[in-house]
Amino acid sequence: MLSRSRSPASLSSLLRAFATATEKARDVVIVGGGPGGYVAAIKAAQLGLKVACVEGRGALGGTCLNVGCIPSKALLQSSHLYAEAKSGFKKHGVIVDGVSIDLAAMQQQKSGAVDGLTKGVAGLFKKNKVEYVQGWGKVKSATEVEVSNSAGETTVLSTKNVIIATGSEVTPLPGVPVDERRIVSSTGALSLDKVPGSMVVIGGGYIGLELGSVWARLGADVTVVEYLDHIVPTMDGEVRRAFQRSLQKQGLKFKLSTKVASAELDGETVRLELQPSKGKGDSETMTADVVLVSTGRRPFTKGLGLEDVGVTTDARGRITVDDNFQTSVPGIYAIGDVIPGPMLAHKAEEDGVACVETLAGHSGHVNYNTVPSIVYTWPEVASVGKTEEEVKAEGTEYKVGKFSFMANSRARSVDDTEGLVKFVSDAKTDKILGAHIMGPNAGELIAECVLAMEYGASTEDIARTCHGHPTLSEAVKEAAMATSFGKPIHM
Repeated sequence: MLSRSRSPASLSSLLRAFATATEKARDVVIVGGGPGGYVAAIKAAQLGLKVACVEGRGALGGTCLNVGCIPSKALLQSSHLYAEAKSGFKKHGVIVDGVSIDLAAMQQQKSGAVDGLTKGVAGLFKKNKVEYVQGWGKVKSATEVEVSNSAGETTVLSTKNVIIATGSEVTPLPGVPVDERRIVSSTGALSLDKVPGSMVVIGGGYIGLELGSVWARLGADVTVVEYLDHIVPTMDGEVRRAFQRSLQKQGLKFKLSTKVASAELDGETVRLELQPSKGKGDSETMTADVVLVSTGRRPFTKGLGLEDVGVTTDARGRITVDDNFQTSVPGIYAIGDVIPGPMLAHKAEEDGVACVETLAGHSGHVNYNTVPSIVYTWPEVASVGKTEEEVKAEGTEYKVGKFSFMANSRARSVDDTEGLVKFVSDAKTDKILGAHIMGPNAGELIAECVLAMEYGASTEDIARTCHGHPTLSEAVKEAAMATSFGKPIHM
């Protein structure tokens, strides 16, 4: 028996029904393609979920890959190599005459690294069958995300769950309007087309010190203006003081306990009005060729429609979530910089993995006590856990052990001896409460301490673990010995 052919109208209905069924087959739509979003998308796909990731930037990787972590580390390396060639090589018997800067080539190397990595993420999406939707997402409900592309077209993605992973943006400073030419954010500071004669960095945190050190190495006269009476407030006090001394030796200047009341363009320079942050004392003016505003970041939730769907936020604009990253609306989740916790790419990645593991029926977990923090200056500074000041304020009995890189054989052999390793442990159990490293490759060395803390280790556990010789990691072992046994071997 021959079947009758379907009419165009009935065929169209079937196609719409098929499209609707396909749309509803998505398990999760992730809004944001930064470290938290793209990692969550890939992990979700690996766990067997059907996932779409919405990103409006035009390139995956978010702030970190495009205008943050990756380009800044590229320029930090380039500027470090220049500084070494200019003054460091001769200590090793390498004489280089006429060292100069090709800033355009530095910027090209930076852009190449960014381009390769963002394309690599897109390649991972294809490999893992993640649906990549280019456009800006708006959450309509726990089952619908509206996407608007650059052409003004709008589509609606159907899903079973939504994850918000839109990251953060620069916090504006009243009275200091950013134009990304003379008054710049971190984005503009990464793309300057010439080395400024002078630069003022407003804010003595990680980002400001990293970018300030880049331009100081390349020849700028850099002054850091900090509201507090010390830089990097989350850093261990002893390490912080050593760090500031190191930066000062490199040429950075500091104005502490000072606030910037205003900044305005004055021809080709910027004129700033400075005031004592505590209100006592005279105001002063200061001029600079470039001003970098680096006073922190805030959650980027603009245009997401959170209020319309009932997603609640706290006083700082962060989305409130439970232990499974679920917001106040069932089926809508949030991760990374938009929720409480350190605004770090690696923290966002851990959030993303744990969140989708839960959605896939597994047990996701993030230990925020073992999230490391790293400043990628030279020397680097890395830490995990609590500072000595925090442990003391809690009233916990504690021990401290330290070891200087000056006494480390590898550091001495390569003539890179500035810094120390410091442990803070429980006086009764010797359990590691915090680890702090200032020195060469501190960002890599801290991983051993993170792993030890994740497994509840004591400093004695590290002290009794064999470390290769000669390596920088022996400084970690020696500091652990200083903590657990009272004395290291080599100091």
